[in-house]
Amino acid sequence: MIRELLKGTIDLVHIYHRFLQWPLVFRILIIALFLILTFGAAAHMVEPRTFPTIFDGVWWAIITASTVGYGDLYPSSTEGRVIGILLILAGAGFLSTYFITLASTAVTTQNAFLEGKATYSGKDHIIIIGWNERSREIIDQLISLDRQCFVILIDDTLKENPYKNHHVHFIKGKAYNDKVLKQANIHHASKGIITSDQNQNEEHADMNSILTLLAMKGMQPNLYCVVEILTKEQVANASRAGADEIIQSNKQTSYVVMNSIISQGMSKTILKLLNHLRGNNLKLISTSPEWCGKSFQELSAFLLEKNIILLGIKKGEFTGVNPPLGTVIHEDDELLVISN
Repeated sequence: MIRELLKGTIDLVHIYHRFLQWPLVFRILIIALFLILTFGAAAHMVEPRTFPTIFDGVWWAIITASTVGYGDLYPSSTEGRVIGILLILAGAGFLSTYFITLASTAVTTQNAFLEGKATYSGKDHIIIIGWNERSREIIDQLISLDRQCFVILIDDTLKENPYKNHHVHFIKGKAYNDKVLKQANIHHASKGIITSDQNQNEEHADMNSILTLLAMKGMQPNLYCVVEILTKEQVANASRAGADEIIQSNKQTSYVVMNSIISQGMSKTILKLLNHLRGNNLKLISTSPEWCGKSFQELSAFLLEKNIILLGIKKGEFTGVNPPLGTVIHEDDELLVISN
């Protein structure tokens, strides 16, 4: 008998400790509901004529605890009024506390999202590291092209989310920190884009990008990662770290500048071309078996009928743009095309 009582006591203690681990708003709500149900049932038992059913008693308890006071049902006996007094002193306090806590929780949650402290729980999102003009352009274009796209922006310098729409979830912190990457739900992300930190010199910025790449690939090896590298010496290291694509922004910028020197106004032309590519994709596609043996000219005419523009051919490590028209397409070749 004593053992059973001790076991029952221990079980109650365990239940109580589990109850204490629940969120505060749920604990207060459960206590308030328990008091309302208890006092409602007590009112029915004390004054069955005034409160014919338990539901009538619970209705009166809710109206009383919420201080609405319709006056449609009220106790007339001394016992019933004592129950009403106790309900007002206990239940009304818990119910008011519940609504105050609920409002406070909503404000706290909203601030957590704004300040980058909230964890993202969605899937198939794109993680973008670093806040700068490049990442701003990337986010704006992603949202304009696909309204269903969700972006996670990770940055340590921002004080709050620069976007007010729900498509961009901001997380404040250093991207090579495991805790920050877990907040971004990296295990269910589809792509990762690492932009270079403009607040550091080129060498330190590249080292920071590669460290971030290692952290992301370490936690999610299958994540498709695009990383921006500024110095050519670090391109090999970025490749060893597992980068799926490496963007050498300085090299591309110098290429545009050189073309502008050789042909004035070329930079504006290139920017216009890139702007017109919005809604279309510049990409490499595999060669279909039925295309093998065709010349560049024949395949170009064939693809043009399908609204696909053939620009060049990638043979191994060599990519040729606008090759000789008689160049034969082989099975292992990849085609550089523009398509929607």
